[in-house]
Amino acid sequence: MLDIHWLNTFVTLARLEHFGKTATELHMTQPNVSLHIKQLEQATRVKLIERNPFRLTQAGERLLQSAENTLMELQVCQADLNAINDLCQGTLTIAASDIISRLLLISPFQSFKQEFPGIDLSLLNTTSSQAAELVKSAKADLGFVMAQKESQPLHFTELQQVKWCALGNGLQSWQQGIQTNKQEEPTLILLGHDTRTRDLLDAALPTLNLPSYRVMEVGSVDAQIDWAEAGFGVAIVPEFSLHPKLNLQTTITPLPNFPTTSLGYIVRQNQVLSRAIKQLLNWVNEEIVRSQQVNT
Repeated sequence: MLDIHWLNTFVTLARLEHFGKTATELHMTQPNVSLHIKQLEQATRVKLIERNPFRLTQAGERLLQSAENTLMELQVCQADLNAINDLCQGTLTIAASDIISRLLLISPFQSFKQEFPGIDLSLLNTTSSQAAELVKSAKADLGFVMAQKESQPLHFTELQQVKWCALGNGLQSWQQGIQTNKQEEPTLILLGHDTRTRDLLDAALPTLNLPSYRVMEVGSVDAQIDWAEAGFGVAIVPEFSLHPKLNLQTTITPLPNFPTTSLGYIVRQNQVLSRAIKQLLNWVNEEIVRSQQVNT
């Protein structure tokens, strides 16, 4: 019988390709990592890794596939068992981008901590694509994402439609080909390419009818807003990201020709949702309704 701890150590080592880093990530000593691999090789009666340089043997590659599937299934099973048992202690892990978590989750999280004091909330700050992977592997119980496409093994529920706007002065003159500084092309401030929303934005940019521009890539919507407010260009941002911002000095231009985007949450298909998760989703819905009422 293969020990589950040996398999977890083996999978982590295969990913990191380094005994010391594996020990650090698993909060183990390096000799214990080596011991787990030795015990696994003794139990399987095959050599699984070559050390110098590090690589998996053919047997190691085969075991890796099975071990990853096994560990994921066990994690999924434990998550469902926790839900069936109506988890009242432990950890609820949420994956969400920074802008979604700050605008939609702070108040619901406060209500959650009062209602479920025995459950720790763990927030993974990540992109929508990464959130989907975390939910697939049951490393996150729930993910809040934008522009999610329905795909196995995930189920997406829309919470609201996201519309886009341009933040920054001079967009109309820019569209007419009038430049205040002839020496430099105007700047469009966009999210970095590692975010899913860029796929939507890049396809829609021609609707702005800009004769020329250069792109300044930043890592967050807040950074877009800050750079646009500082006069460095025009930022394309979701309308809801401006709702909590007070005293914005630059011009806000709605972009009705940009495609609307779905903001919602993802869970695994057929995932059992605990009472705690259902209640959290209710509070998030209430927060969305409240924000829409404030801004109408």
